[in-house]
This record gives sequence, C-alpha cells and structure tokens, in this order.
Amino acid sequence: MKKKIITISREFGSGGRTIGRQVAQELGFAFYDKELIEKVAEESGFDKQYIEEQGEYAPAKSSFAYAFIGRDRNGMSISDYIWQAQRKIILSLAEKGNCVIVGRCADYILQDREDCLNVFIHADMEKRAERIVKLYGETDKAPKKRLEEKDKKRKVNYRYYTDREWGASQNYHICLDSGKFGIEKCAKIIAELAREE
Repeated sequence: MKKKIITISREFGSGGRTIGRQVAQELGFAFYDKELIEKVAEESGFDKQYIEEQGEYAPAKSSFAYAFIGRDRNGMSISDYIWQAQRKIILSLAEKGNCVIVGRCADYILQDREDCLNVFIHADMEKRAERIVKLYGETDKAPKKRLEEKDKKRKVNYRYYTDREWGASQNYHICLDSGKFGIEKCAKIIAELAREE
C-alpha cells in the first residue's frame, strides 16, 4: 500500500520541517506545519503565536509543571484545549487526502492508520547548533542550550499527551540522521518509501 500520510517528528534544528516540505513537493502532497497552527487557532480561538509556542512544547522542562497549570471546572487546561483542537484537525486533514504533517504528535494521533508513514529526523548537536544559528541568528543563550531546552519541552509534552517516549525508534517507521545524510537525501528516502506498495 502506498502511504498517503507522512508524519515528521524532529529534533529542533535537524531540518525536519524543510525535509517535510521537500517530501510534500516531491510527492505532490499537501503540507501542514504553520498551516496547522492557523487551523488550530481558528478551531480553538487562541492566538496563533500562543499556539506556535504552546502546542508542541511543555510549559516547563518537567511533566510535574502540568500539575500547576490553571484548569477550568471540567479539569481542562489551555494546553488540553489546544491538544484537543490539534488532534481533531490532524484527524480531519488525514481524511482529506495525501499530506505531510510536521510535529504536534501526529505520529501518535494517526498511529492506527495503515496508510501512514511515521518519520523521526535527528542530527548531532554540532550540526543542529550550526543550523539554528544560520537560520535564526545568535541570541544571548548558547545554541546548544537552546537546542536542549526546546527538545526537552517537546519531549515532556509528547510524553504527557501520548505516554510514549519522544524520539524512541519503536514509535516510528524510520529514523533518519539529517546531519549524516543531508536534507535532500532524507527527503528522497522518505518519498521513495512512501511510493512503495
């Protein structure tokens, strides 16, 4: 069976978003990354920038922080509402047709679909640090520290909502090292896998 949906999970700075976009172009698939944020904003009523910051990242570097998030009378936090909106939209996009979805626990949300290829992109710290400085510039925080913080918050968020380990190979069909293979090669590998019967 050819894969109709590709999910791209990625370490910060590994080029996962760029790889996902190239795969979508190569296959003629719809691409959802920032577009997903806009759809979640429409669905939830929350600000796009807030969703971009909160929809994939834990409020702190520990899951313990979730215990202190304000909750409404239904026991729901703002993070929970964003999670529900994201989940609903990802399920809906998967029904619409061929697509590449970047991040937002899409691999977990779509885990029961046979037509889904789940990918994890990683790279060594040096390559990722070099990439984020090139893309986003220097800040007062060292690049490695920025990478560690972003990845830690993604990991905690993923664990909280999926009860699985982010980046653990058994949660994905393939894990690729973009530092070793390069962006273009990773995109070609994924596109070829998606085409296979």
